[in-house]
Amino acid sequence: MPTNVADPTYFHKVVDCQWACPAHTPVPEYIRLIAQGRYDDAYMVNWVSNVFPGILGRTCDRPCEPACRRGRVEEKQATKPEPVAICRLKRVAADFKSDGIRAIIPRPLPKNGKRVACVGAGPASLTVARDLVSQGYAVTIFDGDAKAGGFMRTQVPRFRLPEEVIDEECGYILNLGVEFKSGRYIGSMKELLGEGWDAIFVGCGAPRGRDLQIDGREEAKADIHIGIDWLASVFFGHVTAVKKRVIVLGGGNTAMDCCRSARRLGADDVKVIVRSTFEDMKASPWEKEDAMHEGIPIIPCHTPKAFLHDNGKLVGMRFELVESVYDAKGRRTLKPTGQPDVDFECDEVLVAVGQENAFPWIERDSGIAFDEWGMPTVDPVTFQSNLPHVFFGGDAAFGPKNIITAVAHGHEAAVSIDRLLHEEPVTQRPPPHVNLMSQKMGLHEWSYDNAVSNDLRFKVPWTDAEKALKSIKVEVELGFDLPTAFKEAQRCLNCDVQTVFSDKLCIECDACVDICPTDCISFTGDADEPELRLQLSAPALNTEQALYVSAPLKTQRVMVKDEDVCLHCGLCAERCPTGAWDMQKFLLLTTKAGPACRDAKTTSAVRVETLA
Repeated sequence: MPTNVADPTYFHKVVDCQWACPAHTPVPEYIRLIAQGRYDDAYMVNWVSNVFPGILGRTCDRPCEPACRRGRVEEKQATKPEPVAICRLKRVAADFKSDGIRAIIPRPLPKNGKRVACVGAGPASLTVARDLVSQGYAVTIFDGDAKAGGFMRTQVPRFRLPEEVIDEECGYILNLGVEFKSGRYIGSMKELLGEGWDAIFVGCGAPRGRDLQIDGREEAKADIHIGIDWLASVFFGHVTAVKKRVIVLGGGNTAMDCCRSARRLGADDVKVIVRSTFEDMKASPWEKEDAMHEGIPIIPCHTPKAFLHDNGKLVGMRFELVESVYDAKGRRTLKPTGQPDVDFECDEVLVAVGQENAFPWIERDSGIAFDEWGMPTVDPVTFQSNLPHVFFGGDAAFGPKNIITAVAHGHEAAVSIDRLLHEEPVTQRPPPHVNLMSQKMGLHEWSYDNAVSNDLRFKVPWTDAEKALKSIKVEVELGFDLPTAFKEAQRCLNCDVQTVFSDKLCIECDACVDICPTDCISFTGDADEPELRLQLSAPALNTEQALYVSAPLKTQRVMVKDEDVCLHCGLCAERCPTGAWDMQKFLLLTTKAGPACRDAKTTSAVRVETLA
């Protein structure tokens, strides 16, 4: 069957980075703008999609980067193939935008008379507020802290994320006319429901860290701290120093923040000890690398067994050695190795073994249904609870994730609220806006730079280690300078500039096959996909990416292109004597709250334009 390239998801999936981003940020689009020196435009492309370019350019979990095609096509050319530094290029847009960026941010529409309350001032609530206040809603955010930002402010250390960046990007949202009621902790959902809000969004995060109840926990409690609470205490200045020997328990990003913070607060000996293998740790690879770069060892396969104390004073921890055993479905079980237990001396322990939700302020007779795990029952598409005008998002909806996922939740919840308050069913989701536009500027010239860079990934410079480790407020990563940012941007393969094929113009001369540098184009007899994948010039073994299959040609052969390794270099289109190949820029913009998300606009919300 010929590939249906009119389906918006087809070319979207070819743009691996955008497909992998929960907020579907048009990554190649803003990277090209950076290469052109258009930093304000690059910032705004990000601001529309992910809301916090400067924050995410420093702290994002980067689901886009493992998906990046660059890492795959470098596999046979580089000792260590690496994706484009997508996250750090996002920071470039934030660092080098002009002072006039505020003037570019669209002004809100006139008030429409509808009132929306957001509980918590984290990334999900701020996204909902940004999307809805822009459309004329009166939005009020409630938070117990003095400043907006949620866990971005209180639990991400300043050496990773300077406070002025949080102030700036939260300020862009609040300055749109959002009412921020700081220092107001919502203690009763029933009371909030009685205030007559047209809709309520709960984005209060997962505020409770998991404890570790093992022998000695109660006796040594003075020197044992829950990781996320401890990080918040560091931020508020309640904790300014630690003891000399610190053990951090846990293998996630919170554990990495804890160990690096402890190092800066005076600990000489900091260890991270985790139950899993090093490879199975939940922390991002770069977070682990950063910790080890600062001299912090990570000790895997040790399960905590007891806190060791001397008359209530913590002196160490005892661990059982375990190994990871996997069943046929890949599920992991930790099994003791039978080796003797291991003791480590320490004076203080930070427990960062996970977070969980806590909703003591939502009365169980408020009408909101909870599941057996104490989580609200929330629709995973609409983010609506069983009370139609109450929505949940971010960590409060489905447990701890990350900032970019919270942003994605916020966008979708805002669409649901907008549709609900226009009396339209929230389960009907509007499609994205899509178009394809030819990049042809001449017979052999494109409007984008299609030369493929051979450069390997460039490293972001760091502050001098001695200086960085002396203060918890000194930012470690300095960001790319502009010459390096340009060279890194050139590594992008422009995966959104699609190779579009016209079977009616093809004369089957095989010129495109001859010139393709990755052998991703073949002309062959049609067959079922598994067989077709094996009979190409280079077998297409990655079934995660599609095959682009044409309708039957004059010889009854079909053109098949493996989307997995295509460089989007345009050589096929340059070589083609009949113009059967064209390079067309694909742009997908997910629908946000506003007229485009409503039924009256649905028929025109999607436009797939193929321009010759």
